[in-house]
Amino acid sequence: MNCIIVDDDKLSCQVIGEYVKKTPSLTLVGVYDSSVEARTVFTKRRDIDLILLDIEMPEMDGFDFLSSLESPPHVIVITANEAYAAKAFNFNVVDFITKPVLFSRFCKAIDKIKRYSTKQEYSVQAEKEIFIKKGTSLVKLKIKDIIYIEALENYVTLNTNEDRFVVHFTMKGIEEYLPQELFVRVHRSFIVNKTSIKTIAERTLDIVVGRAIKNIPLGKSFKDSFLNDISVMSH
Repeated sequence: MNCIIVDDDKLSCQVIGEYVKKTPSLTLVGVYDSSVEARTVFTKRRDIDLILLDIEMPEMDGFDFLSSLESPPHVIVITANEAYAAKAFNFNVVDFITKPVLFSRFCKAIDKIKRYSTKQEYSVQAEKEIFIKKGTSLVKLKIKDIIYIEALENYVTLNTNEDRFVVHFTMKGIEEYLPQELFVRVHRSFIVNKTSIKTIAERTLDIVVGRAIKNIPLGKSFKDSFLNDISVMSH
């Protein structure tokens, strides 16, 4: 994955450059202390997959730089001011890191790109339709319309905003079938659609089901992987 660093802080460029060299999946193809220069290069090349971007720069700041790009690639914001975080995520950046940057935190941001890279595949799977038996009929159901799945002895229930289907399936089997970009296991008995999550507490989370709020348990053994899987703003 080809990347460029856009930052007018020479020390930061040196540190991030070393991190890139230590990351097998990345190839550094340019370092720019001017976002204007970086934009000129980017518009001429079609092989840049990732921009490691600072915000506070002369002439054109990081946000203006992103706004000027017609089709920006993956972007990780690396800046000294955490106040820019909310605005940065409005630009759909992969991650937001505050300086000074630890290599472990850099690696975590790069790992997120792997999940972003499957977005197109996820979109196809989410739109996929399945037929589920209900009584004597077969009902068509879009994968993305499933709000949560609950274990029920040797069966699982697929719950939508308006309906509930009971199918003969294991939780492990249904978890492997569902697109990971859209669904996450939060408990041995529950899988939820990420788009339905409203709030997360220490041991529970609230999801929106139709016009109601349903409280779902958050299993201790699932909590760390769950929090790592969703977009939690951190530094």
